[in-house]
Amino acid sequence: MSATSAPLLDLDLVDTMLRAALDAGGQWAELFAEDRESAGIVLDEGRVEEMNSGRDRGVGVRVTAGDTTGYAHTSDLSARGLTDAARTAAAVASTQALGGIVAMSPLPKVDLAATRAAVLPSSVGAERKVALLRAADEAARSTHESVTQVTARYGESRRRILVANTDGVYAGDDQVRTLFSVGCVASGDGGMQTGRETVGYTVGWELFDDCDPAELAQRAARRAVTKLSARPAPSGEVPVVIARGGGGVLFHEACGHGLEADLVRKGASVFAGRVGAQVAAHGVTLVDDGTMAPEWGALAIDDEGHPTQRNELISDGVLTDYMWDWLRSRDDGRAPSGNGRRQSYMHLPMVRMTNTFVTNGSVDPSDIVADTPWGVYVAHLGGGQVNTATGDFVFGMTEAYLIEDGVITAPLREGNLIGNGPQVLLDIDALGNDFAMGSPGTCGKDGQGVPVGDGQPTLRVRALTVGGTAG
Repeated sequence: MSATSAPLLDLDLVDTMLRAALDAGGQWAELFAEDRESAGIVLDEGRVEEMNSGRDRGVGVRVTAGDTTGYAHTSDLSARGLTDAARTAAAVASTQALGGIVAMSPLPKVDLAATRAAVLPSSVGAERKVALLRAADEAARSTHESVTQVTARYGESRRRILVANTDGVYAGDDQVRTLFSVGCVASGDGGMQTGRETVGYTVGWELFDDCDPAELAQRAARRAVTKLSARPAPSGEVPVVIARGGGGVLFHEACGHGLEADLVRKGASVFAGRVGAQVAAHGVTLVDDGTMAPEWGALAIDDEGHPTQRNELISDGVLTDYMWDWLRSRDDGRAPSGNGRRQSYMHLPMVRMTNTFVTNGSVDPSDIVADTPWGVYVAHLGGGQVNTATGDFVFGMTEAYLIEDGVITAPLREGNLIGNGPQVLLDIDALGNDFAMGSPGTCGKDGQGVPVGDGQPTLRVRALTVGGTAG
């Protein structure tokens, strides 16, 4: 582990800014400081088409007075810039100056969290990164003569944050993420098919101690080549087996968002008011866990300064809790769950997932397939659309196969899975013992994107509608 980073702002300056917010009429105030660096390289058709880097640094100030919240942000980190932002946020939150009568808890003098990265990617030269991209390109093309296009991407980011508020919270995190992705196109008599593989973790350059870009590229190429012989997917309601790690996005989108307390409070969730109810099949447990290092959604603290934790949302089919940020938990008189997240210092935090997954069952995954006389085996799901108020969803199948007489047979052309999230939870009738997390993702909500992970063991849903073209 690297040495503890120096704080983004001096402790006395943070204290001064928070007191300025109270003096200007606020009853509670929070500072969120962020220093974000990112870089990326794209190799397309054997050529470096893009090489970018950037840095963004600033502070957001949130102030509450009664039920009103004011927010201001600035990239001016001087004492004057921070004080002006604090007073602006307080002015939005309160029309009556309270004269600083609200007490402020002292800020603790503690060391802030250090990065968990062993080797910072920024310390590695661009030539080594390009060499990995070229190795992936060559490996993909050598897999099969039908591979006609290859795009390889490398990305890195480092995000240092500091959170302090008038309750005495003073915490920081140093988040380093590294990602590598390969996309391939294979061409044949039946047209073109695509294959993609992505690996990414909350780690540094040591990602490549375990990840071989050439092997990643070969898997992507083989996926594209296999799909050249795909037949049309069936249409209608069929049993669907979802491979481990390949369908976690379904539970993230179709179920996870409905368990976020802000949507529950707005009445925009099908799970509102159902704590204690049986909402999934027996044996199904759904968890959100921000401590799950080194997964893509891992965090030491959330963006409100609270430690992340393992939150069991559904236990053996029973809804046990929602995910909470500070604002919603305060109103309900309970502790936050470490799920207050924001895209950057320019955004207000809201309730967001971290790493969301269905836990292991006890069935051998090969038995799940063998016990399915006819159906669809989904190896990978793509993007989709979800109505959180009803749970209705549509997801694309980016890799799927037919199951015939308990055997995985022909690859299928890309089609859609159509269903309802709460009903899927109830219709899970087999749960494998081979849990895996899926590919890294970015979750969008109200215009903000944050890194997340999802996963699940192999499982079977007794009936889902497949939107294919086969008669």
